[in-house]
Amino acid sequence: MQDNPFQPDAARDERPEFTRDELGLANRNSGALLELLSCDITPTGTHYLLNHFDVPVIAPDQHSLTLEGAFHAPYSLTLAEIMAQPQITRPVTMECAGNGRAGMDPRPLSMPWIYEAIGTSEWTGTPLAPLMTRAGPKDSVQDFAFIGADFGYDKGVPHHYGRSLTPAELAELDVMLVWGMNGAPLLPQHGAPLRLIVPGWYGMASVKWLTKIAALESRYTGFQQVETYRFRAHDDDPGTPVNRIHVKSLMKPPGLPDWFTRARMLEAGRVTLEGRAWSGAGVPIARVEVLLDGEWHEAELTGRADTYAWTGWRADWEATPGAHDLACRATDAEGNTQPLVAGYNTGGFANNVVQRVRVHVA
Repeated sequence: MQDNPFQPDAARDERPEFTRDELGLANRNSGALLELLSCDITPTGTHYLLNHFDVPVIAPDQHSLTLEGAFHAPYSLTLAEIMAQPQITRPVTMECAGNGRAGMDPRPLSMPWIYEAIGTSEWTGTPLAPLMTRAGPKDSVQDFAFIGADFGYDKGVPHHYGRSLTPAELAELDVMLVWGMNGAPLLPQHGAPLRLIVPGWYGMASVKWLTKIAALESRYTGFQQVETYRFRAHDDDPGTPVNRIHVKSLMKPPGLPDWFTRARMLEAGRVTLEGRAWSGAGVPIARVEVLLDGEWHEAELTGRADTYAWTGWRADWEATPGAHDLACRATDAEGNTQPLVAGYNTGGFANNVVQRVRVHVA
């Protein structure tokens, strides 16, 4: 048990835990506020944010999207022409592939996410499939590369951020071209004026500042496709791709926070715990369990707004004086359950270990 931070003489652990470069990344990027897990839709300013390079500033009236390569009828569209396509708005939960990286041992050096790289927004745009059909991909196409306007270096390699989807993946996924977020135009940091949304996959697939879709007759070998976002056991392991979101749940921290440790204080008595759970590929959540006083109890599921949106849950707890470690774990309809111990891969990806919350009851 750690010391109670709510005591007047509580000591702080002053030892450095993260590198200066990681702190710089944490200042550029941001996570959701867990106390807002009670919201079905994450307020735009608290949706998680991760950008690899500088944010491009693109005037909407100067933006165009080009479909090129192995298409029978390649073409370009202005943003106005894209926005004139049939419009849809749907809530989609998006999670960064590196969410939970800080909980791995050893901890990979990168953006030091704990739990907060998550958010659910109502995305407004148009389905991608009809625009791809109009261009007429050739039978020889093996990959579609989606290229953003952001450009920089990673491990000494200069490149535009880009990711790809195979024809089979594109046929299975409800991919959207998006220009709106929560009833307003996209913000620059969230990919304005146009981005991709790949529901059910980790956020790295949803390319921002989208400028080009290339139909390729060989597999895409861009840096962000083959050099990173792969599950590797060691540096020489070719690995397997990161794609579908792993089942996960989070608890809204109950009570009042300690400023430094984020530990919680609350009064004894009945407390309603609540949170969110989600899984990839639109697979629904079958069960959420909450660890209370050393035993797992099944929570009540309160529903989800759409196929790709997270599910709410809640559970009552009779809080007794003392220190308690709470936890929650989700199981999806395919039987996938969150682990109690974090696994490891060199990139720190897809850590869906259960969340633990230290609570001090007065």
